Amino acid sequence: MTESTPPPAAPQPAQPLSETEDRQWASFAHLGGILGFLPALIIWLVFKARGTFTNQEGKEALNFQITIAIAQVVIFILNTILTAVTFGLWTFIGWIFPLAVWIAGVIFSILGFTKSKEGVAYRYPASVRLIK
Repeated sequence: MTESTPPPAAPQPAQPLSETEDRQWASFAHLGGILGFLPALIIWLVFKARGTFTNQEGKEALNFQITIAIAQVVIFILNTILTAVTFGLWTFIGWIFPLAVWIAGVIFSILGFTKSKEGVAYRYPASVRLIK
């Protein structure tokens, strides 16, 4: 009465994305930039092997979001130093810079979303290409 359990099934390779799905996930990678770099990272990691357009646009969106994050950290450090040096007077001006970077990130993410939805590759105007 010894019943042997069957061996686990081999994992099935993921199906390639259709052209519509490829454009959809690529555009979502750009649009996710409104929330930060995690949506672009997750979409790129999950779908990079299943769609070439999603791979390309996911890397582009992720590189831009990493650039935005680096810019925000640099601005925070500079604002902290300048606020200390000016005895707090810099706080009246310093809040403009992180807001401007955030607004630029939102605008360019929406532009990337619309271009990717049409199937056109989008290049951000200023982006450090860390992921090739």
